[in-house]
Amino acid sequence: MARGGVNKAVVQKARQSLLARGTYPSIDAVRVELGNTGSKTTIARYLKEIESYDPRPPSSRERMGEELSATVESLLDRLMDEGNESIEQSRSAFDIERVEHQAQLASLQTELIAARRQLDTQQASIEAQTADLKTTQSSLQAEMTRNAGLNQRCTDLEALVSDRDKQIHSLEEKHVHARGALEHYRQSVKEQRDQDQRRHESQLHEAQVEKRKLQETLVLKQDDLTRLNRDNERLLGESRQQTKSLHALEARIQVLTGEIQSLQLSEAKSVGVVEHLMLQVSALRLEAKENQQSAVVADLRQQETLSLLTSIQQENDQLRQLQSGTPDAAALQVVEAEQSAAAHLKLAKPPKSPRK
Repeated sequence: MARGGVNKAVVQKARQSLLARGTYPSIDAVRVELGNTGSKTTIARYLKEIESYDPRPPSSRERMGEELSATVESLLDRLMDEGNESIEQSRSAFDIERVEHQAQLASLQTELIAARRQLDTQQASIEAQTADLKTTQSSLQAEMTRNAGLNQRCTDLEALVSDRDKQIHSLEEKHVHARGALEHYRQSVKEQRDQDQRRHESQLHEAQVEKRKLQETLVLKQDDLTRLNRDNERLLGESRQQTKSLHALEARIQVLTGEIQSLQLSEAKSVGVVEHLMLQVSALRLEAKENQQSAVVADLRQQETLSLLTSIQQENDQLRQLQSGTPDAAALQVVEAEQSAAAHLKLAKPPKSPRK
């Protein structure tokens, strides 16, 4: 079909104008005369129809040039259509894949945000457990104060039981040792609390060591209180109450230690999930980069197709210049041009992009 209102009458009028000016009415000249509108194939067809009614018999060179021009123009149009169609299909497939990858990336980012929120919640729980541990340490300090009161009462009993001076003196030394051990334990717990975020495992190990020391001290203390209990029933009852309180504190410390270990395991699992999501995001970014490279390759193929069209147009111009030579040479050049155009068409046709 004619483009931009080009018809046979318009082409004939342009041809007559060119002939009146003494210019050969070639396809390009007629198209320029029409204002660079209309398809070259259509103009060639109209010129062929007009020349068939022309009473002047066209020369063999003119017919050969027109047929060659029509063939080249048809090949050019076909090559351009196929190249544009292949490029459009590749770009459409790339756009669809890019939208899917962007959706997957958005989903992974949402999951990553949820994992970070869960990690923040667990961190808040760890801080709450740390506050609970501080409360337990305060209770331990109160027990230590109470222990100091018991030591004072033992001193009072020492004045009443003069015949047990040696045993009471030994008991006081052991109580002082226990108080020093408890003070050392309190100082160790304070230092461990300052490094809780960076050295969890070291803190637990030191707490266990200190707990064993405290247990050994309590065993020695219970032995001393048992010997003292044989001499004084009232002192034995108070020592038992102190022992029960210390056991309760040990049980509380063990419960808090188990909770801290559980929180550490949960934190480690959350870190693993975050690392896995980051690996998936990196893989998707790499795949998007490969798709961009495929688009660049398609653009390079399009540029090669345009370069091939330019080369074919130059060969066509050279064939037109050779029309003024001998008929045999022109015919040979026509055959070589057709073979060259067919070979270029096969080489320039881009391969179909595989569908994923």
